[in-house]
Amino acid sequence: MPTRCRKGGPLIQSPFRLKYQHPEYCGYPGFDVYCDEKNETVLVLPISVNVTVKKIDYASQIVYLYYPGKCLPQKLPYLNLSVSPFHFMDAYIYDYNLFNCSGPRVDLYDFILIRCFDDSNHYFYAIPYALNIDPYDVTSCPSVHKISSVPYGILDKSDLHLAWSEPACGLCECRGQRCNLKNYTRGDQIQCIDKEKTNPDISFIPKSSWMLSFLSMTHSSEANFVVYFGATLGSVLVVTIFAALFLLYRSIRVGKENELKIEKFLENYRALKPTRFSYSDVRRITNQFREKLGEGGYGIVYKGKLSNEINVAVKVLNNSKGNGEEFVNEVGTIGRIHHINVVRLVGYCAEGFRRVLVYEFLPNDSLEKFIFRAGLKRNSLGWPKLQDIALGIAKGIEYLDQGCDQQILHFDIKPHNILLDHNFIPKICDFGLAKLCAKEQSVVTMTAARGTMGYIAPEVLSRTFGRVSYKSDVYSFGMLLLEMVGGRKNIDPEVNTSQVNFPQWIYNHLSIGEDLWINIEQEDDRSIVRKLTIVGLWCIQWHPTDSPSMKVAVQMLEGDGDNLDMPPNPFPATNSTSSAAGIRGRQYQAELPLILEIE
Repeated sequence: MPTRCRKGGPLIQSPFRLKYQHPEYCGYPGFDVYCDEKNETVLVLPISVNVTVKKIDYASQIVYLYYPGKCLPQKLPYLNLSVSPFHFMDAYIYDYNLFNCSGPRVDLYDFILIRCFDDSNHYFYAIPYALNIDPYDVTSCPSVHKISSVPYGILDKSDLHLAWSEPACGLCECRGQRCNLKNYTRGDQIQCIDKEKTNPDISFIPKSSWMLSFLSMTHSSEANFVVYFGATLGSVLVVTIFAALFLLYRSIRVGKENELKIEKFLENYRALKPTRFSYSDVRRITNQFREKLGEGGYGIVYKGKLSNEINVAVKVLNNSKGNGEEFVNEVGTIGRIHHINVVRLVGYCAEGFRRVLVYEFLPNDSLEKFIFRAGLKRNSLGWPKLQDIALGIAKGIEYLDQGCDQQILHFDIKPHNILLDHNFIPKICDFGLAKLCAKEQSVVTMTAARGTMGYIAPEVLSRTFGRVSYKSDVYSFGMLLLEMVGGRKNIDPEVNTSQVNFPQWIYNHLSIGEDLWINIEQEDDRSIVRKLTIVGLWCIQWHPTDSPSMKVAVQMLEGDGDNLDMPPNPFPATNSTSSAAGIRGRQYQAELPLILEIE
């Protein structure tokens, strides 16, 4: 029989068993609880981690727990849920290294301070195991522990939310019944049994009874007319109602199918473990969506707070892509990445038709706002900083190409999708158009062009130029470099289309030996601008086999720009010339078959 340790405490029923009071066949292995001296309900998690049970939701199969000690992270190295029936509810989990730092305390986003470990001389930080810590100075921080497979937010909380899959007693609860082990066995077979009190059946009166009563009261011709008119009107109403119900059913069914697709996808990516937020959490984090950071075709971005120390950017996706393609792409791609030059996905929300992505907050906005400024404010960062930003972007793209378990093609590299943190470290964002490929896969099969005009590689638009591969992101990066140098978009809708575009103007002048950087006073700055320009021109070669890999582009940016050779002419020839570049350019002037958007 169901029972409690104290009045108001959680109800204890199958699959849970009150140890020392209920027979073993009343519960399920691993669900034993007991009442402590304070009449609190206690669950023992492997290995020997005692937690207080605050609430049990039998329908959703979730148990809400609280660690009564002062420091839950002390117990996490010994927590082993793999040998228990429970698992974390969060969709993504992380492995952390615990560092004991004797130097001055620092507050960095990826470094989680474990306050309950601290003393006057040492600070303890948990750092994601997959995080590249090369840019950080951790020489005074020896690694002391590893905390495996835990949610992001658990390191500074005392609450645990765990779920269980077997036995599937939630089905019984939804039917208003109780769950028992079938034939009192210790297997996973269950049976649903009725509770002592059941709700009486609700009787109803047939909707057509008023018509039958009316017919029995009159036989006049007027009544026959009324009956005929009423029957016709009733038929129309019935057909209309059935049509409306069918359309409503189909709409709900399509919506449910899309939600199930997303839920199945999120279940498959449980091991990556960004936090899953409810929509009420999102409203709380954004203070009821009070501060808007930006808006675009994808939706609206708001500023939010996870705590007094951690700000986040909350992207609320619009409903333009009802099947959730952009949402699945973004979570599935960026959820597996930990790199200093790629924006970090903190969490997400998938609740009904609502889809939300929660990122780290980057206070300096996008690169676009710095390189496309007018007047004296243009290039307010200075050329050395712009070179660092260009190198960081290149390293981020190289990581996407070779540093992950799978090759990630972004397909939308542009200044708007490069965010800058408080130190102006660039972070690649917006993976809604990205594709995942096996590392050994040299080309990508695509049924539709994707990206932003002006940055799309020629081979993405037409197979005349070659097969689509990671070189497509190299082309987009080259266009970005030339925009950084020129301070203007490579395609400007306000400029007459007969004018030569900016990258081609640069190449034409460089090819005749003209010094484009004569107005830059510092020789070091002139060298930087020349390097960025030449690397950009190498990257935008029309045929992907002529452009460098991202690894080579990084080496070119790190090396001496004075030693770089001019690339071949990357633009189609507009007049007759005997140069090899002109010959190659002319063969692309024919009508190009575009790839139609059929996805």
